[in-house]
Amino acid sequence: MAAFENELLLLLPRLRRFARSLTHDAADADDLAQITIEKALMARGSWQAGTRLDSWMYRIMRNAWIDTARSRTRAAQTFIAEDAGLGVGAPGGAEARVALNEVEAAMRTLPDEQREAVALVLVEGLAYKEAADILDIPMGTLTSRLVRGRQALMARLGETA
Repeated sequence: MAAFENELLLLLPRLRRFARSLTHDAADADDLAQITIEKALMARGSWQAGTRLDSWMYRIMRNAWIDTARSRTRAAQTFIAEDAGLGVGAPGGAEARVALNEVEAAMRTLPDEQREAVALVLVEGLAYKEAADILDIPMGTLTSRLVRGRQALMARLGETA
């Protein structure tokens, strides 16, 4: 069990980053990461040693986020947009923070399906198959969401293909 917990601790930065891409809010991301870890610890017996813990955790997180979003919708709550000055990652120069804020803003404009695909493959570096499994979609669907998401990001950021 200690090995499971140690691997889980090593995943925390990646889990927070994925949570941030789903929620668009630092506080919501922290809450989602905590919920995910609680669920994983309670269900650790269902994780199979030798399989990828990160994929298992991403799936738990995504399902927890879907549950949270549905609950908020039912409660007629609205999501508050993230403050423009918040940044993710290590502190850098002003230019790096500006670029990061531009990318975050562009990511927020993507539909949920594209944002999830981009976050898992381009940000987290998962293989297409792993990301498709986490999102419970065919690989072709994942590929098309990635292409559309990448094109939208490039257009938003003023990049050429």
